[in-house]
Amino acid sequence: MISREICQRVLQKALSTGADYAEIFGENTTNHAINMIASKVDTIKDTVIAGVAVRVYKGMRSVMATTVDMSESGLLRCAEKAADALGQGSAAMDIVLRERIFGDIHPVKIVPSSVGNGAKVAILKDGYFAAKEYDPSIVQVSGTLLDVDHNILIANSEGLYTQDRQIRTRISISAVAEKDGETQTGSFNPGRRMGLEMFDFIDPKAVGVRAAKQAVTMVSAGYCPAGVMPVAIGNGFGGVIFHEACGHSLEASSVAYGTSQFAGKLGQKIANEKVTAIDDGTIPGAWGSINIDDEGTPSQCNVLIEKGVLKSYMIDKFNGRRMGMASTGNSRRQSYAYTPTSRMTNTYIAEGEDDNDAIIASMEYGLFAKEMGGGSVNPTTGEFNFAVNEGYIVRNGVICEPVRGASLVGKGSDVIMNIDMVGKDMDMGQGMCGSSSGSVPTNVGQPMIRVSSITVGGR
Repeated sequence: MISREICQRVLQKALSTGADYAEIFGENTTNHAINMIASKVDTIKDTVIAGVAVRVYKGMRSVMATTVDMSESGLLRCAEKAADALGQGSAAMDIVLRERIFGDIHPVKIVPSSVGNGAKVAILKDGYFAAKEYDPSIVQVSGTLLDVDHNILIANSEGLYTQDRQIRTRISISAVAEKDGETQTGSFNPGRRMGLEMFDFIDPKAVGVRAAKQAVTMVSAGYCPAGVMPVAIGNGFGGVIFHEACGHSLEASSVAYGTSQFAGKLGQKIANEKVTAIDDGTIPGAWGSINIDDEGTPSQCNVLIEKGVLKSYMIDKFNGRRMGMASTGNSRRQSYAYTPTSRMTNTYIAEGEDDNDAIIASMEYGLFAKEMGGGSVNPTTGEFNFAVNEGYIVRNGVICEPVRGASLVGKGSDVIMNIDMVGKDMDMGQGMCGSSSGSVPTNVGQPMIRVSSITVGGR
């Protein structure tokens, strides 16, 4: 993408006004998306993102400049702008870049760009028509097949020069069911850090059926009653509760400034002893996995909470300076146009020792949140509000009728203290997490868990 020799000269220019650290982040990414609606292919679109960011530090000051001109003269101008914005001074170090190859734990068998659109459309049609034909009440279906080829280069004044290629594939099916003039939507959106070999074990027809079944189930459901009650949260995407309500509060972007609900609590008990939570960017083929983060630090497995005790934060280099702690390989950015910061990768509650049947049987009256939806959270206070996409009332230890319109309302620090049962069926769900450094692919996960008491919003 950019030679070592050019990178050395650009970094030297970036340091010319006295910065103590300089970094180049180069990117060339192709997003290929096929969309279906109304039983036909609606669009086939390629989006190419290519550019470079030059970032400099001086103590606790940071400046970043970007350019789409990847010629040497364009990169030198970009570095000069960053250096001039930082202030006056003189260069304090010589730079010798040495290439490092960190290895790839995510081998790709079928590179999507090597496969024609016809084969990709056939995969998407399988999922689309499986949803459309599932039940007469399905009135609308939409589908997308996305493949991403993300190529990055990182060089810095510490001597690092490295590159990485990240290929991801995802299929999304959404179905709308209608009954008595009311509609409900179901969706399923699996993805992997893989090529099209993902469909060797993810059946697109099963994706469509799952989306349609959820819509059909919920369109016949009554409204959820409101109140404080025990709630069992299903595995997989149910982990979005921990991700949003607690995970963001464990990122250095809030911890370093003391605005996190968990700042200054390392070594303290912050959760029920049943809770062990992990962020692991090294899981082969997982949607949120990375070989290196966007500062060139190798990804690692970080135990955040162990049996209720806070063990670690997720840290990037710049915020690590303020904290006096090393990077944990969690620096991420949507593209070169965003300043990187600490972000999650694959974040999950580890398996426990409780049986799912025992979790449900323990509830005299409560809610089973089988599938979670989106929501919002304040990382400073940990207060959140999440929709339940598919929920069921539990009576006398038995899952009963489906209910819609449910939401879970609470505070992250309270919820993780109230998780008193943790199952054995850990699974993960895929999402795009938005924060100050843009939208990045992340996995959320957990086994079935029980929250002993939480506010359920309903009608």
